[in-house]
Amino acid sequence: MLLVSARDLTRQFGARPVFSGLSCAIHSGERIGLVGPNGAGKTTLLRLVAGLDTPEIGSIERHGETTVGLLEQEPLFQSGRTLFEEARSAFEPLERMQAAMLAAADRLAHTTDTVERRKLEREYAHLEERLRQLGAYHLDHRVERVLGGVGFTETQHGRPVESFSGGEQCRLMLARLLLASPDVLLMDEPSNHLDIDGTRWLEEWLPTLPQGMLIVSHDRYFLDRVATRIFELQDGRITVYNGNFSDYQKQRAERMLVQERTYEQQQAYIADQQDFIRRYHYGQRAAQAKDREKKLERIQQQRVERPRETAAPVMGFAEAGRSGDVVLDARELGKAFDRPLFSDLSLTIERGDRLGIIGPNGCGKTTLLRVLVGLEPPTSGTLRRGHRVAIGYYDQKLENLPLDQTAIRAAWPPLDPDATEGSVRSLLARFGITGERAFQQVGSLSGGEKSRVALLRLVVSRPNVLVMDEPTNHLDLWARDALERSLDQFEGTVIAVSHDRYFLNRVARRLLVLGGARTRLIEGNYDRYQEILAAEAAGSRPDPRARTATPARPGPPRAARKRRFAYRKAADIEREIAAAEQELAAAEARMADPALYQDGDEVKGVRTQHDELKTRLATLYAWWEEAAELNG
Repeated sequence: MLLVSARDLTRQFGARPVFSGLSCAIHSGERIGLVGPNGAGKTTLLRLVAGLDTPEIGSIERHGETTVGLLEQEPLFQSGRTLFEEARSAFEPLERMQAAMLAAADRLAHTTDTVERRKLEREYAHLEERLRQLGAYHLDHRVERVLGGVGFTETQHGRPVESFSGGEQCRLMLARLLLASPDVLLMDEPSNHLDIDGTRWLEEWLPTLPQGMLIVSHDRYFLDRVATRIFELQDGRITVYNGNFSDYQKQRAERMLVQERTYEQQQAYIADQQDFIRRYHYGQRAAQAKDREKKLERIQQQRVERPRETAAPVMGFAEAGRSGDVVLDARELGKAFDRPLFSDLSLTIERGDRLGIIGPNGCGKTTLLRVLVGLEPPTSGTLRRGHRVAIGYYDQKLENLPLDQTAIRAAWPPLDPDATEGSVRSLLARFGITGERAFQQVGSLSGGEKSRVALLRLVVSRPNVLVMDEPTNHLDLWARDALERSLDQFEGTVIAVSHDRYFLNRVARRLLVLGGARTRLIEGNYDRYQEILAAEAAGSRPDPRARTATPARPGPPRAARKRRFAYRKAADIEREIAAAEQELAAAEARMADPALYQDGDEVKGVRTQHDELKTRLATLYAWWEEAAELNG
């Protein structure tokens, strides 16, 4: 059922329109992921659909009695309420409906007029059925379930709302919106203040709801599990893709290939026709030239545009000076404030390691990073820093950013006496800060721009160990991809706290899992951790790659780990990799040929082959790495 439709929307701030002539629709049961570069107008579109803003041109129509709810970014609550009371306030419309039903029942019990009685019976039956459909008879249970899902404990239910942190209040707003159950859910980064467990709960909850949803999110893992369609908002237009985020990536790449090839073919045809017209404009073939000129005019009106790829930042980290083999060595490390956060943590981090740190909110992830970089002393245990270790720390709150300085001054390399304004502007451009933005005060930049300036300050400090706390916060999809590629190419050591599971899968080679009964060290990325948990839940023996974090034994710690793959010579695996890479290149060449897309079955076959080859190569790369490391 069509719930909301937007037609020919134009909205602008100042001289430049955010978008113009934009149209879209939301149907019941659709879970639409809204993606696009920072500044494309995603939040503006949500506010227009919610009725909190008005377009200069165009209209938004809510069909029938459709209700719309927006997840606001700034918490707004009634003073004096407890957590539970504020969450339950989402049911105020239901409570009014219940009161109306009871009033109808009371009037029905006292009326003697037959016509009035029939009218009241219909009213009562309608209200009772509507309340039954909305689940209005188990409200307290629903409140408890949703509050638990977004990370609140039962002991917090009676606390005043004002006593919670800003992030906790944002989670309460999410709970209140979910409990209100409007026909259309509009959510701007709903997983921002959730830990991984909370986000996973939300991913399981949303698909059970019948409402239509328009969700702005940069969480690619979340979009894969929740979205049924993707709206890409870019250059003032919406392009619709069916499926989840992974489907969007594939379809988008295919569209770009086809559009690029079609554009080139049309340009070649136009050039050929122009050449004919120029050569035969006069003479015996002038009539043919004139006819082609008319055809060319029609083609010019239907020009295929050259595909425009989103301008992604290049980023890139400077060459890292070599540190000692052991970067950090923690022994029985512990930290407590009013309560213990972690204790007896023993861990050795070696040069070149890629360690991801995860755990529930409040378990001490950020505090652990601050202890590792020396900003907080440990309560117990020892921490030894290795030889020639130079740490660069990315603080998720960006407290180290000089907000009163211009971006160019904040990014000025402290270790480069030859730096010039031109060279620093080039650096800023690599991180997506261009033009006059380079001369604006850091405090006036957007959240994403501030994050990129902070990352650039890491680059110019030339660390060989990057310690990063939620580095993907505020970054759009393209900036996140650039950061992940840059970290993959970085030759030093990376330690990162993150709730971005896609980031952890691409960057982490080991995971430190805090919280719960024990601290665990996982050999592998986030998906590998999920495989281990699934196997343990099914009653399998504990995976040897999941162990309690303890000090590494003398010598290379990786040599002691058990094999994941059967023994093979590295040279044999290399030959298999080369053959698979050739097959992959051939498949990609076929995907670049527009003729392929005339046969749907063939397209499907080539795409399947392409995906299988990529999966096979990922396994072969890991197999080769293990063989090179363990074969001796």
